Amino acid sequence: MSKTQDESASPQRKLLTALYNEAVRAALPSAILKDHLPDAPQGRLVIIAIGKAAASMAAAAEAHYTNATLEGIALTRHGHSAPTRHIEVIEAGHPVPDAQGVEGAARIMALAQSLTAQDFALVLISGGGSALATLPIDGVSLEDKQAMTRALLASGAPIQEINTVRKHLSKIKGGRLAAALFPARSLTLAISDVAGDDAAVIASGPTVPDPTTKADAFAILTRRQIDVPPHVLAAINAADESPKAGDACFQHADYKLIAGGMCSLNAAAKLAQDQGYEVINLGDSVEGEAREVARTHAKLALDAQAESRRVAILSGGELAVTFAGRTKGRGGPNQEYALALAIALNGAEGISALAGDTDGIDGGAGAADDPAGAMIDGTTLVRALSAGLNPQLSLDAHDSTGFFRPLKDLLETGPSMTNVNDFRVILVERSTDKMPS
Repeated sequence: MSKTQDESASPQRKLLTALYNEAVRAALPSAILKDHLPDAPQGRLVIIAIGKAAASMAAAAEAHYTNATLEGIALTRHGHSAPTRHIEVIEAGHPVPDAQGVEGAARIMALAQSLTAQDFALVLISGGGSALATLPIDGVSLEDKQAMTRALLASGAPIQEINTVRKHLSKIKGGRLAAALFPARSLTLAISDVAGDDAAVIASGPTVPDPTTKADAFAILTRRQIDVPPHVLAAINAADESPKAGDACFQHADYKLIAGGMCSLNAAAKLAQDQGYEVINLGDSVEGEAREVARTHAKLALDAQAESRRVAILSGGELAVTFAGRTKGRGGPNQEYALALAIALNGAEGISALAGDTDGIDGGAGAADDPAGAMIDGTTLVRALSAGLNPQLSLDAHDSTGFFRPLKDLLETGPSMTNVNDFRVILVERSTDKMPS
């Protein structure tokens, strides 16, 4: 969650931070997991956790099963570890996969294949698992997957499309972990970071039927103009299709969603209402180009203020940033959204906003100390001008981190140990009672 703010922060900024913290708190495994854990089985209990919240979910499960003998592996992002006693934690790369992700995924599959019909597997899934659990199909190297991941991310493709391709390059995604676990019984508990909470998209659905096909993957690669080496295309063609609904491997595989973006948005909405704001909740499925969504949201805010309404505009989902050519800038979709929003609001008084990723890291180089997002208010453009910053040039260069850092407007939280995707809030004061910025 957000670090303690300076006491000089405006009331609006303090509330923005409190709303973000409330959204994150509503999705923390330590608070929500225990209510969904089954009784300890009679036989072997194996815990497999994959995603940005994997280590914290594994730690929460260990704290619950104090009298059970258990073992397992948690595969999480670098910097997102948590202390565990019996479950080994492996850190790997995200969003671009690395060798640690390959090793971790291979060990998870080996563990899964060791289970028998008398054993029980508790699978704990959270966002980020698609990049972290990397086990390429035969004929595809780690370097191939890294190159395709970078190209797909730069193309602006939504996560549903990216994960469709990932599933058909993988030995663990798209229901293949369920196939490895069979005939053991399993229960998957998932924290969603995707719009619509589609089980087949969260971490690329390793334990649920895959509705996509290799033909779907080829169509996406063509539409997004991804340059795919011939040997990779040949490898996808040669690989088996992913398991579909009705496959025997899903007979003993149960699945339950335990948290998602709406849980966090609703928690923040209650706090905003308690503070006297009318809430406009746009939902957790907002997608699109970050700067374009920001312009749309700016109009909503300006229209509300023109109508003398005191509102909190909340939204979740996952925005994209499409890179045209090479860029030297740094910053993720939330920071780019905040910068575009500041430009679109053009210094309007009484309007402030925060955009941050609930995992605590927004784009960047994938380091644990990357910003979670950024905050803006009516003074942002004036302060930028005084600091010699050009907002539009920064936006054109996708250098939102470089823009916000000198202004001390970055949201820097560190890893939150959960992940229900983006959280955005715009606070609009009535024109007659604007709060000081």
